[in-house]
Amino acid sequence: MSGMKCGGTSPPSDADENIQKLCDAVKSDAEAKAGRKFDVFTAKSYTQQCVCGTNYFIKVHVGGEEHIHIRVHQQLDCHGGEISLSSMQQSKTHQDPVEYF
Repeated sequence: MSGMKCGGTSPPSDADENIQKLCDAVKSDAEAKAGRKFDVFTAKSYTQQCVCGTNYFIKVHVGGEEHIHIRVHQQLDCHGGEISLSSMQQSKTHQDPVEYF
C-alpha cells in the first residue's frame, strides 16, 4: 500500500488471486444488482482504501468489451472479516480508470 494517503486510495494495481477471490465471493450479489447472470467475472485491476477494514474498488470483465466496477468491503479480521458488495457501476470499458466511487 505504498503511496497511499491516509483515508485515500492506493495507486491502481493488476488484480491477483486474492482480488479474484473477493470477486468470486460477491458475484451472486453483483448479478442480483445487475438483474442478469455474468458468464465471465474476471478481476482485471483494483485500488484499495483502508477504513474500518478495506474497501476494494475492482474493475471486472463481464464478457465481450463490457466491464463493471465493484466496491467490495472486507471487515477487519477482529470484526469477523466479512466480505460484502457495497456498490457497483455498470457500462464500463477496459479503458475506464478504476477509482473511488
